[in-house]
Amino acid sequence: MNWINNLVRPKIRSFLNKRETPENLWIKCPETGEMVFHRDLEANNFVVPGSGYHMRMNSRRRLAMLFGEDGYELVDLPEVVADPLKFRDERRYSDRIKDARAKTGLDDAILVATGDLEDQPVVVAVQDFDFMGGSLGMAAGEAVVTAAGTALMLKRPLILFAASGGARMQEGILSLMQMPRTTVAIQALREARLPYIVVLTNPTTGGVTASYAMLGDVHIAEPGALIGFAGPRVIEQTIREKLPEGFQRSEYLLDHGMVDMVVHRQELGATLARLCRILMGGNRIQTPVAGSATPQLTPAAD
Repeated sequence: MNWINNLVRPKIRSFLNKRETPENLWIKCPETGEMVFHRDLEANNFVVPGSGYHMRMNSRRRLAMLFGEDGYELVDLPEVVADPLKFRDERRYSDRIKDARAKTGLDDAILVATGDLEDQPVVVAVQDFDFMGGSLGMAAGEAVVTAAGTALMLKRPLILFAASGGARMQEGILSLMQMPRTTVAIQALREARLPYIVVLTNPTTGGVTASYAMLGDVHIAEPGALIGFAGPRVIEQTIREKLPEGFQRSEYLLDHGMVDMVVHRQELGATLARLCRILMGGNRIQTPVAGSATPQLTPAAD
């Protein structure tokens, strides 16, 4: 009996009770089908090593990629009414917001932070596609306006990472109003002669493309990113013609003058720092201490 209890039964249980494997242990490349171990993908900034395909990154990982885990400080964002129209379709909009917050750990689709990028002080706003498709609502609009206001106050360049499916339909006209509001905020940066650099990631579409995402002094796109107002399928159905290969992708838009450069994610930090130094006139702004006069410009050490 001991042989049956100690050996046979555990063997049978091991066949019946298979160990569960985490679903995200291996990630499939959408372009080539290559399977990549998730830790290898994270270590490579979510770029598939074999194909070079750029996977989506959430906002906190973007900030960590630029500044390191503890190299940035989040900017407090104004609170807005979560469900101004009491909207409901298949579910309550308020429930969708709660689910998105629980899933991402974010209050809404945009984080704003300050930090030093290769000794160049900057303000960075990052749109997170994981939060309801990075959609533009009242909270996201306030975040962009706050980011521009922070850059004005600190006299720093503003870098914005765009990733969105467009305006948030559940907020109706209040969502669409964020397009002119953010445009005015970016115009204030231009009048103050402060750089505004936009990094277009996959995807950047809809009302975001029709407003602050295309108002930069420099437009950088990640390789293979889908960028446009309406999607290619909608355009094909409207004009009833087949679109060119790679239409609305970063490389196609670079060839046709809509973006200024396509930059690999591994080179993005250095490229942004170099652009900020150039656009700031080769100067670096010292952060003022309490009770001091206005910030002074000092030559940047290249």
